[in-house]
Amino acid sequence: MPIDPARLQRILEPTSVAIAGAAERESSAGGAVLKNLLASGFTGRIVPVNPKGGTILGLPATRSLAELSEPCDLAVVAVRPDLIIGVVREGVSSGHKNFLVLPGGFQEAGPEGQARDAELRKFAAEHDLLIMGPNCAGLINLLDPKRRFAGTFLKDLPFRGVDPQKPGVALVSQSGAIAEEVIASSHSFGIPVGCVVSVGNGMHLGLADFIAGIAENPYCSVILFYAESVGDPAAFVRVTSAISKRKPIVGLIGGTTSVGAAAAARHTGSQALNDTEADELCRRGGIVRARSLQDMLLAAKALAYYPRGVGRRLLVLSNSGGPGVLMADRCEREGLELVDLPPDLAEQLRATLPPEAAVANPLDLLADAREDRFGATLTATLAHDRHAFDAIAMIHVVPFMVDASPVIATLAAASKGAPLPILHAMMGTLPGKREWFATMEHAGVPMFTDVESMASALGALARYAELARKE
Repeated sequence: MPIDPARLQRILEPTSVAIAGAAERESSAGGAVLKNLLASGFTGRIVPVNPKGGTILGLPATRSLAELSEPCDLAVVAVRPDLIIGVVREGVSSGHKNFLVLPGGFQEAGPEGQARDAELRKFAAEHDLLIMGPNCAGLINLLDPKRRFAGTFLKDLPFRGVDPQKPGVALVSQSGAIAEEVIASSHSFGIPVGCVVSVGNGMHLGLADFIAGIAENPYCSVILFYAESVGDPAAFVRVTSAISKRKPIVGLIGGTTSVGAAAAARHTGSQALNDTEADELCRRGGIVRARSLQDMLLAAKALAYYPRGVGRRLLVLSNSGGPGVLMADRCEREGLELVDLPPDLAEQLRATLPPEAAVANPLDLLADAREDRFGATLTATLAHDRHAFDAIAMIHVVPFMVDASPVIATLAAASKGAPLPILHAMMGTLPGKREWFATMEHAGVPMFTDVESMASALGALARYAELARKE
């Protein structure tokens, strides 16, 4: 059925939430949802619903959705599957129209579940209900710092970024486990993830619906999705091709091999795309295709900082030869170009760098490079013809004889507001990693722990820039 965008936004950004099955115990689904909702900083009306009534986590509880005099924007249902239809009926009796159904036990659960699914669909159609799920892990939306919401039993909230006021990344996933891994990786990779949607069975709201709805949020700069099936490919392409002209979409498609397709069929009962079909879908839909979960995460981090992408011409600025060689190898595999230094820039650098430094691309400043050498080289490069390169990739190995903190302070100051995109990889033992990474990322430079990850991220940036130009 056609989805009313206004109703979808009330699910994505509700101002009032009822939780059927709310409890004190965090080990229960309803207890976990209530805990996460409070932890998210949700400022709207919260109504715990439990047959025992009383108070739950300090909030007055009602015994049934039917007892509410005013309906909530969203009713979250976290009760046993056999009780769900009754809870939804109670919600309808008090005017509720939008439901997030978390438990499984429906279309995916044999004849009994399929009968339950048919009953819920019929009841929803008769009463104009909009249902997210069932069989999903819920929804987290922290994109807008003033409208934070988490209706989920997932174990943690994502890392929103060093500056939560800036736009962030959204994930729409057909797998709750993938959603949980992206949340965990947002903390370890430093990815500013602001929204995580678990689609589940998609009774009314599928992958494309959520992608379209989230794309309207001005606080979202990048959309990721994990899918094993996209439903109607032509309809999916119509949605993504329109959005990808203004916001990058990165897709990870599972089940593209024969054994993967068999696993996907057992997982969701869906017909997965083969590898050629997935390539074609992404090409037509303006989607940057990720070949692995790690590639999707790296693309997400880079695009969060540079959502317009970058060109393929790079300058690699390093203080170590070996990582520079690995970077050069991976750049070629990613289709990136390590272009020659302009002659006058090369002449300037030869005059200031030690004779042993390699004045080429990659630039090798030598292991003992400190803030003066790093800073002067980056400043000279940025002051030069900015059309010579599309981006700068810096590699910084921290040897025992150099204090990295002044280097980082110098590079951060030079990078802030730079006319070229800059990415930075730090390698080796990094005792000040948290502080150093935060300093650079506050200056607008995405940080990586190895050069191959940085090259993969740059490859994704270049692919999106080319896709956007073709639109």
